Amino acid sequence: MKCPFCDHEDSRVVDSRPAGDGKAIRRRRECIACGRRFTTLERVAELLPIFVVKKDGTREAFDPEKIKRGLMKACEKRPVALEEIDTVVEEIEHKLVQAGEQEVQSTVIGEMIMERLRKLDEVAYVRFASVYRQFKDINTFMEELNKLLRDPS
Repeated sequence: MKCPFCDHEDSRVVDSRPAGDGKAIRRRRECIACGRRFTTLERVAELLPIFVVKKDGTREAFDPEKIKRGLMKACEKRPVALEEIDTVVEEIEHKLVQAGEQEVQSTVIGEMIMERLRKLDEVAYVRFASVYRQFKDINTFMEELNKLLRDPS
């Protein structure tokens, strides 16, 4: 594994443990050259690729990191642990793989994210919803807040 700090090609594994639902291995590594430590995540790669069909009809390969970036942005300065974000990403990816479909609508993924964010942190949920649902004005924003207040599940 190449070191992300010095690009040296050799590292040693310091610690290994299952990640999430046990379908991945989280490894703590130490670079042989510079001695810095970094974490890698190993998971099965032989699954059929999943493509996301966007609103405009274009397709792109499913990228769990894109979901993670969106969640991290929504959860910025909120009391949400990185492990909770990783769990949400793993749950969504697992559900998509289990469905066995090669294509999935971006709206389906967006709703899955919203459902989990609502349970995780209401402020992060509203932040994500404001971008995802593209609130045009304060009235549509208030409608979403009122839905949240009416149905606190």
